Amino acid sequence: MKLGRLPQITMVLGLLLSSIACGQQPKATAPSATASPAASAAASPATSPAASPATSPATEAMTPGEQANANFRDRLSGPELLAQLRKGGHIIYLRHAQTEKDYADQADAKMRLGDCETQRKLSKAGENQAQMIGKAFTAKGIAVDEVITSQYCRAWKTADLAFGRHRQDPKLNFLPFEDYTPEQMQTMKNNVMPLLTKSPKTGKNTVIVGHDDPFEAATGIYPDPQGMAYVLTPDGKGGFQLQANLLPNEWDKL
Repeated sequence: MKLGRLPQITMVLGLLLSSIACGQQPKATAPSATASPAASAAASPATSPAASPATSPATEAMTPGEQANANFRDRLSGPELLAQLRKGGHIIYLRHAQTEKDYADQADAKMRLGDCETQRKLSKAGENQAQMIGKAFTAKGIAVDEVITSQYCRAWKTADLAFGRHRQDPKLNFLPFEDYTPEQMQTMKNNVMPLLTKSPKTGKNTVIVGHDDPFEAATGIYPDPQGMAYVLTPDGKGGFQLQANLLPNEWDKL
């Protein structure tokens, strides 16, 4: 080592010792205390909430009933479906029209079937949906015999707005729970199956205005969104064939 470089070495060592005394560390050996959350997430995606399947809406799994609804493909559609509906012999199961809110009012201890103020109510959009459906049935010449509903206000009001009449049947009601056991689902299936398998009068169709869970109990399909209808054809042997599903604005397009 040349003696001429000693002052420079001494100065460098002094600066280094000063930095250590002040608590400074080289950037390469410690993360910045002011790193942005986005940068931290990018550095460790495994622990980022945005990357967690449990919290990402895009990765939320459908229930089996929702998946069955999404996967359903019409057997009949367009003019062919309309021709069959005009001939009659079908059950149209209509989930009530859109409500102001969506919650399990059947599980609310304050809910009373005879008091609409304690139940979910049709929204203005829902009222319009019901009227749209009724006008399409008339315009398309789809003959309706019975109009059967649950005892919930949103169901029979949907029927009245669409068809001007209804007959209530408690077998279409929810059981008073928000989540159901397999046994309770079987009970709802037993309740609704006779209505889904009863052949209408010759040349006419039966309209049923009900709810999502009883239909899922009978078919394995969760009808969504509100206002969706499924067309079924009873086979005369205690069963039925699912033919099509339609949204409220699709009736007029047949």
